Amino acid sequence: MDVVYTQSSSLPEMTHEQLKQEYALLLEQNNALAMRVHKSEERRRAFVHILSDLNTFNRKLNDQRKAMIHILADYEHDRSLLRKQTERLDNSRRALMHILQDSHQSNLRLENSRKAMIHIMSDLKETTAEVQRRELELREKQEQLVQAGKLATLGELTTGVAHELNNPLNNIGLFVGNAIDLIELGMADTDSERILQELSSAMQQVRKATEIISHLRTFGRAASVSREPVVINQVIVQAISLMREQLRLRQIEMDLQFPPEDVIVIGNAIQLEQVFINLLANARDAMADAERKVITITCAQVDQSVDISVNDTGPGIPPGLEQRIFDPFFTTKEVGAGTGLGLSITYGIIKEHQGTITVESRPGGGASFLIQLNTEQ
Repeated sequence: MDVVYTQSSSLPEMTHEQLKQEYALLLEQNNALAMRVHKSEERRRAFVHILSDLNTFNRKLNDQRKAMIHILADYEHDRSLLRKQTERLDNSRRALMHILQDSHQSNLRLENSRKAMIHIMSDLKETTAEVQRRELELREKQEQLVQAGKLATLGELTTGVAHELNNPLNNIGLFVGNAIDLIELGMADTDSERILQELSSAMQQVRKATEIISHLRTFGRAASVSREPVVINQVIVQAISLMREQLRLRQIEMDLQFPPEDVIVIGNAIQLEQVFINLLANARDAMADAERKVITITCAQVDQSVDISVNDTGPGIPPGLEQRIFDPFFTTKEVGAGTGLGLSITYGIIKEHQGTITVESRPGGGASFLIQLNTEQ
């Protein structure tokens, strides 16, 4: 900084030495002032730096304050969650205590139930043994009942069977008598061929009588429980053969509608023959007062089963009795005219064969018994 001095008339005159001193003094003052200005500038710059640092610090402090607010908010949120978790944990603890108490009670009840189950199993075992014993007795009674029904049927068939046997016996007597006459007339040598023919005819009648007796013996004995393939149309024909004389005496016609090939079912031939004898006897009695007496038996194979129907031209079943005719000892006949076991036995035999039997009736139009049997085991 330059200092300009102007000479004034009022200033005293100074010597050169004084001027030099004065100038040195002023120069020193100028240097001191310049130094102060320099230091002031440094202080200003330092203050500016301080202000800048202070501003930066304030921004950092503001960021830290915001971060602290977020931290406090997260802390409050976490504290709330922790409080809720603590409540849930406390509730879970109480629930666990209840569960443990209930589990203890359940264990006690389970122990009591186990003891009760042991008693029940013991009683069930005894009951099962008793039921099995009763079932065995019932099966034996049923077999006895079936056999009794079969013997009763044989008793009813006695007249017809006697006639069936009487025919071959008369024929045998006739053929043997002819052979004896030829021998007595001395024609044994000249007409031996005729004698052999008469004796051969007699043997045929013997075989016929033997077949009738064998059939009766087979039908009369107790049937086994075995199941095997059975030609059902042959069974029906054999049942008709035992009933033939009774049907003939009552002028009852038979209409058989069978397919050309044999129809085979799985069953017991003797029991099934009893079924059809019972149905034929039932139809015979139902048509006692009918003007037209015809029994129609149809047989048809459908898929894995066989459908058989036995129709009569009687008056039919009175309304409301269709569901009762298969009940044991139920009969619409007069007292002493029937036992009421025939249809009940028939129903039991069909059920044992895993089949079904139903009845349809039209008042004045006869009754129709429908049987369905399996062709496979």
